[in-house]
Amino acid sequence: MRLPRGCHAFVFGIEATAFSLLLVCPAAMAAEPMDTDIFGDDAEDELGEEIARADPDEIAQRTRMLENEVKVLRNETARLLHEHQSQKEKIKENNDKIKLNKQLPYLVANVVELLDMNAEEEPEEDGANIDLDAHRTGKCCVLKTSTRQTIFLPVPGLVEPEKLKPADLVGVNKDSYLILEALPAEFDSRVKAMEVDEKPTEEFTDVGGLDTQIQELVEAIVLPMTHKERFENIGIKPPKGALMYGPPGTGKTLIARACAAQTNACFLKLAGPQLVQMFIGDGAKLVRDAFALAKEKQPAIIFIDELDAVGTKRFDSELSGDREVQRTMLELLNQMDGF
Repeated sequence: MRLPRGCHAFVFGIEATAFSLLLVCPAAMAAEPMDTDIFGDDAEDELGEEIARADPDEIAQRTRMLENEVKVLRNETARLLHEHQSQKEKIKENNDKIKLNKQLPYLVANVVELLDMNAEEEPEEDGANIDLDAHRTGKCCVLKTSTRQTIFLPVPGLVEPEKLKPADLVGVNKDSYLILEALPAEFDSRVKAMEVDEKPTEEFTDVGGLDTQIQELVEAIVLPMTHKERFENIGIKPPKGALMYGPPGTGKTLIARACAAQTNACFLKLAGPQLVQMFIGDGAKLVRDAFALAKEKQPAIIFIDELDAVGTKRFDSELSGDREVQRTMLELLNQMDGF
């Protein structure tokens, strides 16, 4: 069907046997006035008619009411602007105080415990002598500083309490003891310096011979890590580790690295003589830090070379050096028990 010029056809309904067409002609639409009020002119006309019918006294009263309302709004605006300016000055002052308090150096402390503060249900008090701490809610913190002081903080500081846990290392202000920053986990510098290989590349084919020893290590170390669920289903408890002994140069370290490569584990190598320290407790702390680093990088395999430096037979001795070796060995056994 041919349509007149300037007209558009829109199909708005389709049935089984016929089409329904709607013809829209712009010229025809312009000829007829629109009854719909889009911009609200009718409301203005009604308001004008209402004012025209009102008395002069009523108009004057309405004018005074509007003027009073405008004055109230202006006063409210001025008050809000003044309050906004005072809040900006207070924020600037607090930021300056924070920058001043965050100047290095910090005092290092450990988080001992996080507690929940529940406000006591007591009647409200009037007057200036009000205990604000009794009405606080949220988390509070107990710290132990490097100066051997135990501090209770009703307000922890700039670090969210949800991000803290006991034994975390934090930096606090040396005067107010407020927590300013959460510090990374502490590991002994000697532990960081030990050999750490994230992805060993050695394989058992690099070892010449020692087929029996390799098979024993695969059953004791590799399979419990790669097929843990099978051991749990059968009810077999795998060993904590394996002791390799033999002359130097027979491939003990190479086999240990190959085990780490087969299990996609991090390889940590520590020498036994490094565990023997001069001061009491240093060797045991070094062992604890080494196992903590291994747990952080798990799965991991710890290889302690020259273990006979500390793994000696227990005996009684009056020498402090021998007793320190015994303490280090006991700490090693304790860590192996929970590893």
